[in-house]
Amino acid sequence: QVDRYLYPLLLSDDVLLDVMARFQAEMVKGLGRDTNPTATVKMLPSFVRSLPDGSEKGEFLAVDLGGSQFRAHQVKVFDDGRQSSQLESKSYPTPKEVTQGNGAELFDYIADCLSDFMETRNLKHKKLPLGFTFSFPCRQTKLEEGVLLAWTKHFRVRGVQDTDVVSSLRRALQKHQASSDIDVDVLALVNDTVGTMMTCGYDDQRCEVGLIIGTGTNACYMEEMRHISLVEGDEGRMCINTEWGAFGDDGALDDLRTEFDRELDLGSVNPGKQLFEKMISSLYLGELVRLILLKMTKEGLLFNGKVSTALLTKGKIEMKHVSAMENYKEGLSNTKEILTGLNLFPSEEDCVAVQHVCTIVSFRSANLCAAALAAILTRLRDNKKLLRMRTTVGIDGGLYKTHPKYAKRLHKAVRRLVPTCDVRFLLSAGGSGRGAAVVTAVARRLAAQRRRLDAALAPFLLPPGTLREVRDKMRAELEYGLKREAQGKATVKMLPTYVCGTPDGTEKGKFLALDLGGTNFRVLLVKIKSGRRRSVQMYNKIFAIPLEIMQGTGEELFDHIVQCIAEFLEYMGIKGARLPLGFTFSFPCRQASIDKGTLVGWTKGFKATDCEGEDVVDMLREAIRRRNEFDLDIVAVVNDTVGTMMTCGYEDPNCEIGLIAGTGSNVCYMEDMKNIEIVEGNEGKMCINTEWGAFGDNGCIDSIRTKYDREVDEGSLNPGKQRYEKMTSGMYLGEIVRQILIDLTKQGLLFRGHISESLRKRGIFETKFLSQIESDRLALLQVRRILQQLGLDSTCEDSIIVKEVCGVVSRRAARLCGAGLAAVVEKKRENQGVERLQITVGVDGTLYKLHPHFSTVLRETVKELAPQCDVTFMLSEDGSGKGAALITAVAKRLHNIGQK
Repeated sequence: QVDRYLYPLLLSDDVLLDVMARFQAEMVKGLGRDTNPTATVKMLPSFVRSLPDGSEKGEFLAVDLGGSQFRAHQVKVFDDGRQSSQLESKSYPTPKEVTQGNGAELFDYIADCLSDFMETRNLKHKKLPLGFTFSFPCRQTKLEEGVLLAWTKHFRVRGVQDTDVVSSLRRALQKHQASSDIDVDVLALVNDTVGTMMTCGYDDQRCEVGLIIGTGTNACYMEEMRHISLVEGDEGRMCINTEWGAFGDDGALDDLRTEFDRELDLGSVNPGKQLFEKMISSLYLGELVRLILLKMTKEGLLFNGKVSTALLTKGKIEMKHVSAMENYKEGLSNTKEILTGLNLFPSEEDCVAVQHVCTIVSFRSANLCAAALAAILTRLRDNKKLLRMRTTVGIDGGLYKTHPKYAKRLHKAVRRLVPTCDVRFLLSAGGSGRGAAVVTAVARRLAAQRRRLDAALAPFLLPPGTLREVRDKMRAELEYGLKREAQGKATVKMLPTYVCGTPDGTEKGKFLALDLGGTNFRVLLVKIKSGRRRSVQMYNKIFAIPLEIMQGTGEELFDHIVQCIAEFLEYMGIKGARLPLGFTFSFPCRQASIDKGTLVGWTKGFKATDCEGEDVVDMLREAIRRRNEFDLDIVAVVNDTVGTMMTCGYEDPNCEIGLIAGTGSNVCYMEDMKNIEIVEGNEGKMCINTEWGAFGDNGCIDSIRTKYDREVDEGSLNPGKQRYEKMTSGMYLGEIVRQILIDLTKQGLLFRGHISESLRKRGIFETKFLSQIESDRLALLQVRRILQQLGLDSTCEDSIIVKEVCGVVSRRAARLCGAGLAAVVEKKRENQGVERLQITVGVDGTLYKLHPHFSTVLRETVKELAPQCDVTFMLSEDGSGKGAALITAVAKRLHNIGQK
């Protein structure tokens, strides 16, 4: 008969798993911007964005409002490697006239108590940061602001709901400050649950869940920002205060609520509210036991059917009685003593039955709490995309701490419901007061870190005025490089290419193309058809260039190239044909004609000897003669930037500019012959290869070079050369990022101040990692995995900083590249003498193609700095291969016209 009464309180694991699923659905609803207003589980953002990392230090004050007493704390946090802290506290009563009075009286009382505490502790001469633990549901818009949604527990203070409680506390404190009494800076508003998580997080950095099971109940956890649509931004994590006590207020748990739960709710001060809390918190469990015993007694199952005054008196049975009666070590003596003290005079059977009731009620509480906690743990595991997760739950509250069996029951239920989570339960030491101080300490650490991070990255943020200066300096260097007297002196070389036309559609035939410009070398056969079935077919093979050949002798390099050509001709079965060839040679060359190119200087890591100052076409011809297997008609030596322009020019006759934004950085454009002083003739146009990577080698942009740029330059193969390229090209951006990360780590802002061996390795941070890290689709978890692949053990906060550093470096590169391009399009507009220019830029390069934001920022910058130019950007399809063949075909066409 007793079990018949208690049967609805017995919850199977299947029921608990169902409760877990229901709570998960409520969490999602609470996190959504559109669904939150109707959600019962409010999922309130706390604006606590970081857990303690052990570097926090200083002296803090904390005040704690929410329990039966108000407490003030002085907390000293030591950065001694042991994460130790010292807590001094004083408790003050919270009289009914304060908890049921008006708001001004409540906050004046808090300020008076704090003033008294500071006087007791001799702290009035100090200006100290303060954390305010306020254990009631608040909607926060920042860490130091919170609007009270509703009072809970026994508080009913008038005029506070829907107002910012921090502002109210500050006003009360200002009255004391006016009399030079105390000087306090309120830095953080903290819920007691969040305080519990932070306290335990200080001792165990795995702690990312906080749980309170006492007179009230609540949980908080660290959620991914990308899932919190109530708060702007998607980087990092933020602690969410679930306010799970209201779970079921919409009827979601009605099938599990018993007649006793309904009766208890109707008799409470807030009927229909906090229904989950009323099923599990210690404030209500004693009352639930009383209601069950009352009904059983009325039906003659207990105490010979005699209903005593104690059973009729609300609140007469408290949680302390339930806990004591469940202490099985004492047998039935505790139960008998407590019931006798309540004038119930039980038999031994009564004692057994009452003990059973207490057990079932507290067991249900632990099971329901475990189901909701399991939902949170499952969400954390899913967020991290882990099959198995190890984590810590920080826990506080009288029910958990004082009940003899509660903790063990909770632990067992959690492990049954989420066997894929290895959970450590850590009891909070120092409670919510210490937690508020830790939150305040973390907030102060983050603010200090933010200031230092901003200072490190500020030089990369180029304002519009600076970009206009860069544009104007680039324009001046372009003009200077075209002049006869500038030859040998100009840093922007403005090399004539002797490419005097773009494709007109009549080009046809078979052509060979060679492409040398990086660590790989390509040989291509290109078939061009003209007329209505105009098309370009390409066949190619890629060959590696080993480092020892890149940095060996010139003869070895060109012998290797010819060996690769021989393999390709054999492979294609065309060794006997003497085909016209275009040689894409992506290094600065001074040309005297289309088939003569003297190497000005190596870039991109090449250092082959006896090449600089030599004609690369002659060196290729000599290598072909040495091999003596085949012969080729070398028609044109081509720069990859020019090839890019020609490839796009084949599709769009309006394309007269080529841009490479990849491993290297360069621009070419069609210049009026009359402006090119070093080439005879004034008619028509010729493509100029600017070789703008050397812009700034004369010191003209030193004012925008950072200490990191200088470090990268000094550690490069060509110090003092290609300074603009080193700020804008893919080959160097990763190295700039690495230098910044080293500096930030030295400052203690990253990787716990530890510079790993991998971070010391030059070149480890490839630009492809920038593209991956900056991808909008990439969660911070994936960023951490990329950093782990690089041997960098990062926290979530580290990942945010690394992502920001990558973004700042690549954005500057795109802005600088855009400023240079704006100078070129403006020059084209003035050459044509038009008010508004329509022009197409052919673009190639992995940075432009693969980086998630580079192309957008580049386009925006050009539009901003050249507002009278309508620029279309066209992606090149194999500029260095197809482009070389097209240049060769155009050169053959123009040569034939010349002969005629």
